[in-house]
Amino acid sequence: MTDFVLVRHGETVWHAENRYAGRTDVPLTELGHEQAAALGAWAAGRRLDAVLSSPLSRARLTAGPAAAALGLTPRVDERLYELDFGRGEGLTRAEMRERFPAELDAFLADPVAHHLPGGEHPAAAAARAIACLTDIQRESPDGRVLVVAHSTLVRLVLCELLGIPLAHYRQVFPRLENGALTELRLLGDRASLLRLNAAAVVPG
Repeated sequence: MTDFVLVRHGETVWHAENRYAGRTDVPLTELGHEQAAALGAWAAGRRLDAVLSSPLSRARLTAGPAAAALGLTPRVDERLYELDFGRGEGLTRAEMRERFPAELDAFLADPVAHHLPGGEHPAAAAARAIACLTDIQRESPDGRVLVVAHSTLVRLVLCELLGIPLAHYRQVFPRLENGALTELRLLGDRASLLRLNAAAVVPG
């Protein structure tokens, strides 16, 4: 039985403007750094066996305070990259509406069958991230592991592991808050969602 604490990185300058941030390395805002510090305070004194992160700086900087509080060296895994949004990268939805309205409508109707033009297929992203979690599960069969990654990637993983059609990821999990905790338990090939979108609160 391996428990994963999945965390969306802190707020970035693009997220503050509602821009799609996939593979672009976008810096954290001041609030994003505060969210990283809050995660570090939450992690202090807890039993966590490892800290993993996406290679993008917004994830690494969010994971850093938690790893430091635990005395662990964070591990970076390229399989935890965010989904590549292709031509939607860096754009707001209004800007996409101006540039490729038909493709945007198709994406909003079914974001898997009609993922954003030029972007990564969501099923491929889910498969690579789940392969990462499966490897960690083998390494830490009775462990508890913090994974700092990205909103769309985590929602795709949750759908795939919980038996929810990937096309419903935006509907079933409409939003993951920056710095929030989502806990997932893997027992063999079974997954259980223990909590979703919880604030990183330090016990008083």
